[in-house]
Amino acid sequence: MKIQMITNLGFAGTSSSRQSWLDRIQEKTRNSSDMTDTIVVPRTIFKGYLGIMAGTTLVTLGGLVNKMKHPKLFKTTMGAGLLTSLYGTWAFVRPFIIKDAPGVAKNKNN
Repeated sequence: MKIQMITNLGFAGTSSSRQSWLDRIQEKTRNSSDMTDTIVVPRTIFKGYLGIMAGTTLVTLGGLVNKMKHPKLFKTTMGAGLLTSLYGTWAFVRPFIIKDAPGVAKNKNN
């Protein structure tokens, strides 16, 4: 094995000429705007995501509280979690079910 043939590619240069790893990745991508793109989500669908996530968290918390033998807190967190998940599901699917709901695009140009 020739240890002398090993080159040091990653650490050459001075500290001022070094790029961050994110700059290197962005430099290699074909479309550099892919690194900074955002997704626009309608408000009702976003509320649906939040409701489902919060409801799942509350149900999980209720399950943990049940293990600690607190029946009132268990029922409260489970009920709140189920209702929050139900609202999240309704907010998520409402634009697809009710076409004339506020905030739903009426034509293809919106």
